[in-house]
Formats: sequence, C-alpha cells, structure tokens
Amino acid sequence: MSKKKHKHRDEAQHVSAGSDAESFGASAAGLVTASISREDYDAQLHILQVELVKLQRHFIGCGDKILVLVEGRDAAGKDGGIKRVVEYLSPRETRVVALGKPSDRDRRGWYFQRYVAQLPVAEEFVLFNRSWYNRAGVEHVMGFCSKEEHEEFMGSVPKFEEMLVNSGIKLLKYYLDVSKDEQTRRLAERKRDPLKQWKSSPIDAVAVKHWKAYSEARDTMLLRTHNAIAPWHIVRADDKRLARLNLMRDILSRLHYAGKKAKLVQPDPEVAFEFTPDCIAAKRLAR
Repeated sequence: MSKKKHKHRDEAQHVSAGSDAESFGASAAGLVTASISREDYDAQLHILQVELVKLQRHFIGCGDKILVLVEGRDAAGKDGGIKRVVEYLSPRETRVVALGKPSDRDRRGWYFQRYVAQLPVAEEFVLFNRSWYNRAGVEHVMGFCSKEEHEEFMGSVPKFEEMLVNSGIKLLKYYLDVSKDEQTRRLAERKRDPLKQWKSSPIDAVAVKHWKAYSEARDTMLLRTHNAIAPWHIVRADDKRLARLNLMRDILSRLHYAGKKAKLVQPDPEVAFEFTPDCIAAKRLAR
C-alpha cells in the first residue's frame, strides 16, 4: 500500500463519529444529504472491517455466540449494511439468515421453530436479515397473521429472547429507520435498475401505501419488545454510508474483544442510538 493511502487511513482514524451528525438537518428523521466523501467512507469502512476481524478472532477463541437482528422497512438498507459487516469475515463462522415465506409445515408449527434452527452455536456470528419480528411488521400489516397470533407473539417474544440471552447468546437488535421520501426513491430505483430488480416484490408495491400502518406497527413493536435484556437500537438510514458505518460501530462498541480501539468504534448518537419510549413522542423516528 502506498504511503499516501496509509496517511489517509491514519487520518481517518481521527475523524470523530460526531462529525457524522453534521449531515442531518433539523428534522430528526428527515432526508439527509451526502455527508461523507467516497474516499473518507472507504477509509473508515476499512478500519471498522479490521475491527470486525479482530472481533471474530476473539469470539472464536472464547466460544462466544453472537446474534444480530437487522430489521427495517423495505429498502431501509438491511442488505447493504449486512454485506459490509460480513465482507471480510470467515464464512465458516459467519452466517446471514434471510428466510423466505413459511412453508405449510412451518405454519402448522411453533412460530419460533424455524428461527431456532438458525441460531448460532459456539464460535458463530449470525445475522438475521429480518427475523421473527416479521410477525410484528409485515405479517401484521398485510394480514398474514390474525390479531390473536400477533398478540400472542408480542407476549411471547420477550420471554423467548430472555431464554436466548440466558443460554449465552449475545443478542443485538437493530431497526434501520428510513423516511417516506427516501423509501419511495429507493423503491423506484429498484424498478429501474436491472441489477436490483431481484429485490422487488409484491410487498414493495404497497409499502408506501401502507406507510402509516407500518409506522404504527413499528412503534408498537419497539414499545412492547424493548427491555433491558434485549434492547432495541435505532439506526437512521437515509444516508446509506453513515448508516453502514454507524451500524458497524454500534455492534463493535457493544461486544468485548481484544485489541479494541474504543474511540474508533463509538457511533454517532445522532445516527445510532438506543430506543426509549420518548423517541416516539419526540419524533426521532420517521413518521
């Protein structure tokens, strides 16, 4: 690597997470403008991916089990965020789980059953691209489950997650929050881009139409399933680059590993923050 590149990456280490906040306007959940150059983004991404490799080396040695849930509306940036997290991790100890719609057999079984089969074992890092929280979001909004099934899920999930944590799984839950205008723009881009059309689905077509219902479902989910054992963390996702960097920082900041550069993995609190009930009243989430 050239001295110039080394110098740039060294300088990037001193870019504080707080500088990310400058990209956000007065509106807490409004659109964000391009706030970081491609060069700076690539440099910071490289640093964080090195930290993730350190993390993996550590949890393999310690036999840790790490589970990260990534939730959010359609086109919130879940795929892109997860892709950057796992890009340089060992595929032998890393899995991304993105389950399709349940089979007839799945529908006849315990709701959590098909997810249990995908949980991490010792030395594994598993990321769910959508998870059991489908029942709180798309299934509830689109009528794919009954009101009784939705209510049963809401009552059961805190106990289920407590069992996971008590079994030794390190559970992190993230909700990527995107504004209505940005979601509309991204969904339209999917239709135009032949390389992204595989992402389009019938659900996409009505995502914006049901914006309010999804917002209400999100608020209910966060309020009823956020707790000290399995808290939710919000990542503002209108700016893809900042969302990816801060998702990675937040994951790294919440897990112990040898050789951590603590200052480099602190997320910008204006981009990534722990959910609290007053977030809704304060309109910190997209409405």
